[in-house]
Amino acid sequence: MKTFIQSLNRPSGYPSCKRSLSLLTGSIMAVVVLQTPPALADASSSKGPAWGQGHLAVQGGGCPIETPDARSLMFASGRPGGLGDIDIWTVDRTEIGAEWSDAKNLSEPVNSDAADFCPSPTDRTLLFVSTRVHPGACGGADIYMSRQSPAGDWSEPEHLPCAPEGPNTAATERSPSIIESKRGTFLFFSSAGEAGDDDIFVSTARADGSFGPGRLVRRLSTPGYQDQMPTIRKRSAWSFEITFNSDRPGTDEDPAYGGQDAYWAKARVLPFWWSKPRNAGPNVNTLANETRASLSADLQRLYVGRGDIYVSEREE
Repeated sequence: MKTFIQSLNRPSGYPSCKRSLSLLTGSIMAVVVLQTPPALADASSSKGPAWGQGHLAVQGGGCPIETPDARSLMFASGRPGGLGDIDIWTVDRTEIGAEWSDAKNLSEPVNSDAADFCPSPTDRTLLFVSTRVHPGACGGADIYMSRQSPAGDWSEPEHLPCAPEGPNTAATERSPSIIESKRGTFLFFSSAGEAGDDDIFVSTARADGSFGPGRLVRRLSTPGYQDQMPTIRKRSAWSFEITFNSDRPGTDEDPAYGGQDAYWAKARVLPFWWSKPRNAGPNVNTLANETRASLSADLQRLYVGRGDIYVSEREE
């Protein structure tokens, strides 16, 4: 796994609130000022971005995500011509705004005769989820990793270890999303939580580059509801955005629109100090289920799966 972290640095070849505590001891007084983490300072005022009306990007598919160079869109589909129940496919374009090509199957060794889905490309590294038969499989669907050669070929997928050594569990993991920051490298994903419903988890990279077990991200998870499929992006060295889907109930201030909706949150301190998640709004969400909400690397496009794949452009 050490080479995994190193591979993230390769060039892309892919198409206040304060509280004072007074401590008194005799005539000596020490004042300790506890500073609220920066993400919390703007949590109550965080409002989601303004998104344009969603429009069709690709027919037939789900779990969409752009590659870092914005020239390819990966997604999962059970369309004819695949190897298994669900395969990972890709469409390409010459530039942002151009038409997408016909869909191409990623083929073996990434795809198998099982279900392969939720791709997350990072330059020449691909994380995804699979139900394939593997001697180290933990159960449900597990996270795998493959690397792409300069010639464009994918390596045999590597299975990430089972908890407590790694992030995979007996449940189904979804939408692994990796981010490097000044505080470390983190892998976000969804899996079964404490109440049996899906929640958002994060795994921290060790010194050798391997990932440890997932830890619950409480600020992004709602007990009793399904919070799934996170995608995290970097705004700057100290600012991050995450998108995911959830069936949590709405409020008068932040209504929900039906089924699974796309949500958004931001943070300055990873991995736990997130603002209150906000609904992406009616231009993105509908009465149907919007799943695997994913931001483009430049933060300008938000994709969702809804039987077909839809995209909204950022307007703020």
